[in-house]
Amino acid sequence: MPLLEFTDRGIYCAQADVYIDPWRPVNRALITHGHADHARWGHKSYLCTRLAKPVIRFRLGPISVETVEYGEKRTINGVHFSFHPAGHIIGSAQIRVEYKGEVWVASGDYKIEDDGLATPFEPIPCHTFITESTFGLPVYEWQPQQNIMADINTWWRANTIAGKVSVISSYALGKAQRVMNGLDTSIGPILTHGAVENTNEILRLQGISLPETLRVVQGMKKKSFQNALVIAPPSAVGSTWIKKFQPYSLGIASGWMTLRGARRRRNADRGFILSDHADWKGLNEAITATGADRIIVTHGYTQIFSKWLNEQGYDAYAKDTEFEGEPNEEKDDTLETDQD
Repeated sequence: MPLLEFTDRGIYCAQADVYIDPWRPVNRALITHGHADHARWGHKSYLCTRLAKPVIRFRLGPISVETVEYGEKRTINGVHFSFHPAGHIIGSAQIRVEYKGEVWVASGDYKIEDDGLATPFEPIPCHTFITESTFGLPVYEWQPQQNIMADINTWWRANTIAGKVSVISSYALGKAQRVMNGLDTSIGPILTHGAVENTNEILRLQGISLPETLRVVQGMKKKSFQNALVIAPPSAVGSTWIKKFQPYSLGIASGWMTLRGARRRRNADRGFILSDHADWKGLNEAITATGADRIIVTHGYTQIFSKWLNEQGYDAYAKDTEFEGEPNEEKDDTLETDQD
């Protein structure tokens, strides 16, 4: 029996009777990070990093949750577990599992670039590595974060000259804070949707430094929007909420912007290629650094990426999960580059 197996409830360690990021209710869940596809309600007990707990608790309510520091070891029925930085979002972790000299690592979601907020990714030597492959195609190649933030600031500045509010769509946990951390606040104020500001408040209580932001509330006067950049989750795009900022320019911060032309952006004026997941090069670098011989590929371009890894000499195969990676409602299998 393998040390970790894929079941209808999640990734299971039978020897310890625990699951990693289970998608159906279990007795004991080890959670890599707070995004909804990895941290779900209904488990009897949770174990995560100290940095991840506040957001998970806020999102899931009064759950029973224990915490560990990065690198701290927990032993359950002879199996040694430890959590190590994944670089994905604040508090995110890879989970190392060791039993009788055999070592597996479940990556959760991860990225290689240090974004200045999340604890940077740490490669963990192992025999078997379970990797995501959200952006497991060669076409996905990220530019340095500082370049993308310079583009966002230039766009914001141009919008203020044109008399438009800048609205940027990004996920409330992780991406939103990454964006605001790189903004040039001399241009104007940063306004936030309630979902984003709720997350900001939790992170600030942990001592995490973020730029000053102002929550958008009902009845806000139009002058509050002057020269502003508004950060909102994807669900706000196209809603009545966003109409209050007219005239506005809409930008989307997502790795999927690599492939999406103006038609795919719907009503967006700009797409900024910024992802909290590893690109093609990052995935390959991370796998090489583990020294693993066996690679299990989950969520993303699993078949293509596992085929590539086999061609490189790995024992690689894909496994289905209910993880989403970076959700993309418009994604299909057509590869097209921007023409606008």
